[in-house]
Amino acid sequence: MKTKILITGAGGYIGSVATYLFLQKGYEVVAIDNYSTGYRQPLEVLQKKFSKDSLRLYEADLENDLSPIPNQSRLKRDGTGSSSLDSIFEREKNISAVVHYAASCLVDESMKKPEKYFENNILGTLNLLKQMTQHKIEHIIFSSTCAVYGEAEYVPVDEKHPTKPNNPYGESKLMAEKIIEWFGRLKGVKYCILRYFNVAGSSDDGLIGDSKNPSTLLTQNAVRGILSIEPFYLTYAEVDTPDRSPIRDYTNVVDLNEAHLKALNYLFNGGKSEIINLGTGTGNSVLEIVNKVEEITGKQIEKKKATPRQGEYAKMIASVDKAKQILDWVPKRTIGNSVKSLIQWYKSHPQGWQK
Repeated sequence: MKTKILITGAGGYIGSVATYLFLQKGYEVVAIDNYSTGYRQPLEVLQKKFSKDSLRLYEADLENDLSPIPNQSRLKRDGTGSSSLDSIFEREKNISAVVHYAASCLVDESMKKPEKYFENNILGTLNLLKQMTQHKIEHIIFSSTCAVYGEAEYVPVDEKHPTKPNNPYGESKLMAEKIIEWFGRLKGVKYCILRYFNVAGSSDDGLIGDSKNPSTLLTQNAVRGILSIEPFYLTYAEVDTPDRSPIRDYTNVVDLNEAHLKALNYLFNGGKSEIINLGTGTGNSVLEIVNKVEEITGKQIEKKKATPRQGEYAKMIASVDKAKQILDWVPKRTIGNSVKSLIQWYKSHPQGWQK
């Protein structure tokens, strides 16, 4: 019998690549998305590849619609309508764990619409945990962020670094973490909170990738620019680094999701709840990434400048010692691998998935 997991935000960039990976590894997946920013198409592609028995789709919003549906015939599935979380858990018996990706995740937007981030990221997580505990599901892997740390006081940043978010996105994720920790103490929930640094790439075969349009992710935008899909703009404010552009730790999206798989197995094998950083332990500046894209493609990008994003910081590199020690996880793919997979993805899907 296959292990059944529920993935929230399964139609999003990271969630859809995760769904692909978990299916490849033999898991049965229950996928939830409200499709506000995610897409139905990648999940339908994966259903055709792996079967509807292996991947079942539900449209649901974690923020609301929590009341049970008395008449189960009203429950819609496989993209035909919306469902309540309670009704999904009632139908999908024997879920072993939840992998929680669903969130609003744009730093700049969070500075303009903080209410959206506190409503979606905090309330959605609280409602999910409520349903998990009511339906006796003990394990959760939570997609968090290095934005909980704020400006780095030292690098590489380890899990003991002070948490001082400097934007509502990071603050909302930190508050969601605290809720999970309290459910761990009081309700017996076992968790791994995984704090991402920066994400790049698509699935290794280029089948599943990023559809944010416009994207806020540097590597994606640079590849889109080099392929003449859309103009490329530099959106950073000058900071105190050697080339005056911000330094980040870019992790391949498949490597990132392999860490989720390892975290899940860690909890299934009796591991205690943990907070763990995910990165590479090395950093690249914005201009270094642009140069790498140019090097791989042999082309030049016109470097136009746009209004700098708010809430950014100069340097953020992860310490990955704990991930290696606890999860036996180290990233396998280079930034070059990420760029090459993105080229493959965007050549076949220049505008990403369509709504």
